[in-house]
Amino acid sequence: MTTLLNHLSEGPESAPPLLLGPSLGTSYALWDVVAPELSIGHRVIRWDLPGHGGSPAGLIGPGATVGDLADLVLTLADSLGVERFAHAGVSLGGAVGLHLAVHHPERVSSLAVVCSSAHFNGAKAWRERAAQVREEGLARLAQSADARWFTPGFTVPRLVRDHREADPDAYAACCDALAAFDLRDRLGEISAPTLLIAGREDPATPPAHLREIGDAVPGATLTELPGASHLAPAERPEAVLTALRAHLDGGARRGVAVRREVLGDAHVDRAQGRQTPFTARFQDFISRYAWGEIWTDETLSRRERSMITLTALVAHGHYEELAMHVRAARRNGLSADEIGAVLLQTAVYCGVPAANSAFATAQRVLAEEADGAAE
Repeated sequence: MTTLLNHLSEGPESAPPLLLGPSLGTSYALWDVVAPELSIGHRVIRWDLPGHGGSPAGLIGPGATVGDLADLVLTLADSLGVERFAHAGVSLGGAVGLHLAVHHPERVSSLAVVCSSAHFNGAKAWRERAAQVREEGLARLAQSADARWFTPGFTVPRLVRDHREADPDAYAACCDALAAFDLRDRLGEISAPTLLIAGREDPATPPAHLREIGDAVPGATLTELPGASHLAPAERPEAVLTALRAHLDGGARRGVAVRREVLGDAHVDRAQGRQTPFTARFQDFISRYAWGEIWTDETLSRRERSMITLTALVAHGHYEELAMHVRAARRNGLSADEIGAVLLQTAVYCGVPAANSAFATAQRVLAEEADGAAE
């Protein structure tokens, strides 16, 4: 009998290792859309919980802890020759990541905690669920999976089937682990760069749970996903992918920070909220290259970059974008008179009609700013 968790490895073995953990009741299929994309630049290793997917049920028993699950993950990593790795996990998988980051910091290079918690609302409900599953199996509980996991009208039949077909004893042992888990007093010890992803419509681990972790873990960042419930990698895979790429790629992460500094949190939040599967890669491209490389180059100041950007937008007639960058120019320290001087310069080199439209756009933005300041 194998003593290893079932797993799937994707990507080049020479790439940085990234372990992906599932939620209770699911298999590594939870990561089906996200993992192949991440495997372009990482050695992605998806693992199954005991009794879930292809993992043997006997790897844990009654009274199991999250620490026991973490030890199984370390055994798997050792068997694959992986010493240090990034870890991203959903719900129970996220709890395993938190445990590893606290108790085995030398093994965890970075951490992503997705729709999870440092505690799971006390032991009572989990002990009751464990008793129910041990007595009657998983069929009845699986009937409510969609309501617990997804927003109304969304489902992933493969994951619901995984829930129904999981081993009841192993599932109950995982419930025991959740019942005993509470890492709140140790969160300040986590030193790995940490990303937190919350589904705004998640009833199991609502955003407040992730904010609690973010308040305690030094330097942690939090992303809240609109339109996502508990299994965000299945329901909003592109948004999760974008967040993970930014977390795992320092340039993209820096780019997001600069983008917020220049354009403001409200604009970036709106852009992320409007993100769709069709636009996800473009948003990632902007964060990586426009903001992570060009705007972070210190050869030119941000004031100078704003002047150049205003001119380029006038030249191409991108007036909606111009309005956004007039606001950015003010944030970068340009006065209204300086913005006017830039636009006057464009009248000579871009044409009077273009400058005329640009002045109208800028005047509207500056008037809105003045009205806001007066309120």
